[in-house]
Amino acid sequence: MEQSSLVTLGLPISLFLIMVGMGLTLKLNDFKNATLAPWPLTFGTVAQVAVMPVIAYFLAQALQLDPAMTTGLVLIAACPGGTTSNLFAFLGRGDVALSILLTVVASIVTIFTLPFFVNFTMAQVMDQTVAFELPVVKTMLTLFVIVLVPTMIGMWIKKMAPEFSEKSEKATSVFGFLVLAAVIGALIVQAGDGIGGMLKQAGIAVALLNVLGLVFGLVVGRLCGLTRPQAFTVAVELGIKNGTLALMVALSLLHSPEMSVAPAVYSVFMFLFGILMIFYGRITGVGK
Repeated sequence: MEQSSLVTLGLPISLFLIMVGMGLTLKLNDFKNATLAPWPLTFGTVAQVAVMPVIAYFLAQALQLDPAMTTGLVLIAACPGGTTSNLFAFLGRGDVALSILLTVVASIVTIFTLPFFVNFTMAQVMDQTVAFELPVVKTMLTLFVIVLVPTMIGMWIKKMAPEFSEKSEKATSVFGFLVLAAVIGALIVQAGDGIGGMLKQAGIAVALLNVLGLVFGLVVGRLCGLTRPQAFTVAVELGIKNGTLALMVALSLLHSPEMSVAPAVYSVFMFLFGILMIFYGRITGVGK
């Protein structure tokens, strides 16, 4: 399938702007404060960038997904939490400061871990005659440019123009949602008649992955000593992924619309499960 300008040019630019918006919510003191209670940040980060891809890989094997779907599932699982997760943590009465830090720190670590997990998965499930390989150096440089650099720019803007930053934070979240919706819509149109079977197969897998991530955060988080708000926040970070990043990797770096199906479907499901998490947080009084 021929890639549209929305994918080849618009998606990376949009992701860059979204990450600038993430930087608008941060100050250097936020990172200093995290060192006072490092365990929740460490647990949440490891769960995002390491545990979730492993869960996704074995889930795909159990469901006997095809190679492209398996890779796509591991890809979205290897991505950090999305910027929207901070809003869900706030509405569900979680630990918002922890949510923001988890998103940013995991985004930085992902620069190194995402290429590893995706290439490992393709090496295991792909036919050796198929020339699919995620270029490690190029991917790391790309992620550095569109994740870390814009975050630093956003932090600089917040320091220099705090009033402008406050007004722009909500706009970037809305912008991110609209971009994600536009890309998913374009993928459905490009897939044509074959989208039905792919959605049916991906739907079960992404739903299970989402549920497993939420349960892991809530249950294992508590068993590992996190408070209820902290465990809830980690669960939200594991459930609300950076779908825009996953689609960018699948379409712009791997040039595979088939591998983008699982991230696209996940990006829809995660909002449904996220809303359920908000209700859970408010009904159970997580933040109290």
